[in-house]
Amino acid sequence: MLHESALEYAWFNSYFPNVTVAERLWLAVRTVWFIIPFKVLFAYFLIWVIIDRGLNRNKPIPLLILKAIPALLVAILLYRVTLRYYVVPIFLKNAWVDNQLLKLRPVLSAFLDIGFAAACAVAMKLLRMNWLSRVREKKLVQEKLETELKFLRTQTNPHFLFNTLNNIYALARKKSDDTADVVMKLSKLLRFMLYESRKERIPLSTEIRMIEDYIELEKIRYNERLSISLEKDIDDCGQLIAPLLLLPFIENAFKHGASETRFDSYINIRVELKGGWLKFCIENSKEETGDTTVTDNIGLSNVRRQLELMYQEHTLQVDNQKDRFAVHLTINLNNDATLSLSYH
Repeated sequence: MLHESALEYAWFNSYFPNVTVAERLWLAVRTVWFIIPFKVLFAYFLIWVIIDRGLNRNKPIPLLILKAIPALLVAILLYRVTLRYYVVPIFLKNAWVDNQLLKLRPVLSAFLDIGFAAACAVAMKLLRMNWLSRVREKKLVQEKLETELKFLRTQTNPHFLFNTLNNIYALARKKSDDTADVVMKLSKLLRFMLYESRKERIPLSTEIRMIEDYIELEKIRYNERLSISLEKDIDDCGQLIAPLLLLPFIENAFKHGASETRFDSYINIRVELKGGWLKFCIENSKEETGDTTVTDNIGLSNVRRQLELMYQEHTLQVDNQKDRFAVHLTINLNNDATLSLSYH
């Protein structure tokens, strides 16, 4: 409305040189007021009929063009009738000659005037549709990633518990005095699973404490046959990390290292945190085999996918030798992709 009035005001300068600025501005506003409805109606026709009920429903474009042409002609005709028989003779006092209703030049002028306004409205509509589509697509991707991450964590929990229950079963069959202690430690781990692991991020100290509890639980099973070392060099124990990110590597070392080794075995773990960069290394012995192919089990494949979803800057190296297996993980914990997870 404002830019239309400004254009009319500039146009009237040559036809009304002797009137005041206020009178000329009032003439421009009244002229625009009477011709703008046809622009608005045509623009709404394009938006509602052509775009909303046409393009958005995949109707043929030629059919939509055939619908738009009559609407445009009607808008031009009403525009010219209003200008020729009402605005020019009454408001503008026949300041310029406009005798022919459908003369080419004024019709072309009306076409450009209506077309420009309609094109602006349609462009704004399409930009808004594009923006909403991007927002909707981003939301769907976010929801998909959240669902996938929840699924990965629910897969990890039963897998972890299954292995732990196997340990308790083995001790129970031996009628070990350590069975009660193991059950108590398992209850602590269950508490972690039920509460801490459902959070989006937890302090690194909490994750390490859970790992230490798990190691203590496993030590009862293997006794002196297994040598375990855990080194820590952490500058910020409150640094946040995704839960259950390191545990699968520990679990894998016990399951495919110590449990499958007939002789003395070892597991060496080092956790280092400097300036938000986490370096996690774990190495375990294993029975000598000729096969050094790296195959992901459920735990490792889940961790790989969680790393892809949650941490943009990370490296994961798996080294499978004849007599040992090693994992080297580096993560920038300060550069993570936040997923708003909610559990019900």
